[in-house]
Amino acid sequence: MPAHSTNRARRSIDIVQIAYFVSDIEAAAERLHAMLGVGPFFVAHHIELINVRYRGEPAELDHSSAYVQAGPVMLELVQQNGEYASPFRDMYAPGESGIHHTAAFVADLDATLERYARDGYETALYAETGTGVRFAFVDARPLLGHMLEFYEESAVIRGFYALVAERAASWDGKELFVALNDTS
Repeated sequence: MPAHSTNRARRSIDIVQIAYFVSDIEAAAERLHAMLGVGPFFVAHHIELINVRYRGEPAELDHSSAYVQAGPVMLELVQQNGEYASPFRDMYAPGESGIHHTAAFVADLDATLERYARDGYETALYAETGTGVRFAFVDARPLLGHMLEFYEESAVIRGFYALVAERAASWDGKELFVALNDTS
C-alpha cells in the first residue's frame, strides 16, 4: 500500500467524470439511457492520441468513447479497439466491464504525476489528444479499486465538458447519439 500523504490539501480534487469500461459503447449507452434517462451521448470513434506511453514505454491506444452528463458529473463509456496490453486490460479481460476510472482537472499534470509517484502510485498511461489535451491514468487500484485520470487544465477540455453539460440540459430526447468524429 502506498505511503500515507501528510499533505491532504494538495490532494483535494473535484471528480468531474466516472468512466466505465464496456465492450460496445453504443449498446452500453442505450442501456444506460434506458436505466437513467441520460442523453445525448457524444460519441468519438478511434480517438486520436499522440505521445502515448503505457507504463513508461512507447505505446498506442486505439479506443472509442461515449460521453454523457448525469447531473453534475460526466459519465464516459469507453471501449478498447483491438487486443493488446493497456490500462483497460490491466483491469478487464475481453467481455468484462465495470468502473475503470474517475477523472479530475489539475493545473500541472507533470507535478501531479510526480507527487503520486512519490506516494507509490504508478502512471499507467500518459497521452495527448489530437487537440493537445494532456492526460494520464494513475493506477490507484490498491486504494480505490480503479484508476484516476488527470487532465491538464485547458480551454479545450473545459469547453468539451461545458458542451456536454449544456446539451444535456437542453436535450429534447430525440437524438440519442451525437457524432464527434468517425475516422474508422
